[in-house]
Amino acid sequence: MGFLVTNGAVMTCSFGVAPSSLIVLPVNMVFATTPAATIMDFIPIVNIPPFGMCTTPSNPAVAAATAAALGVLTPMPCVPVTVAPWVPGKPTVLIKSFPALTDASKLMCIWGGVISISFAGQVAVQL
Repeated sequence: MGFLVTNGAVMTCSFGVAPSSLIVLPVNMVFATTPAATIMDFIPIVNIPPFGMCTTPSNPAVAAATAAALGVLTPMPCVPVTVAPWVPGKPTVLIKSFPALTDASKLMCIWGGVISISFAGQVAVQL
C-alpha cells in the first residue's frame, strides 16, 4: 500500500553516504501544514538535495578523484542528477494533476544511484 510522501521525507541514495530530506514546494499544499509530493518533485537541488558524498565511479568527479588517488576509490560531493520523474507513484491519487509520490517510489540518478524514500514524512495514527 505505502504512505503518501510529504515535505521533509527522508531519502537515501544507493551511492550516497548520508540521507537527505525531500523538498516539496508549497504549490503542492494539500494538508493543512505540509505540502504533499508528486512524481514530478525530482528536480536536483530544488527537490533532491545532495546525499553527502558520492561513491560511484560512474560519477565523473569520483572517477577523476579515484584516478588521481591511483585507483583508490575516493568519494566526492554528491550532486544528484535526476532527469526523469519518480516511479511508479500512485495514479489513483492526483495532486495538481500528477500522481502522488509514495514511499514505494524510486528515482534514478544519472550516475546509477537509486533514490528511495526511507521515511514518508508522516505516520499512521490509530484512532
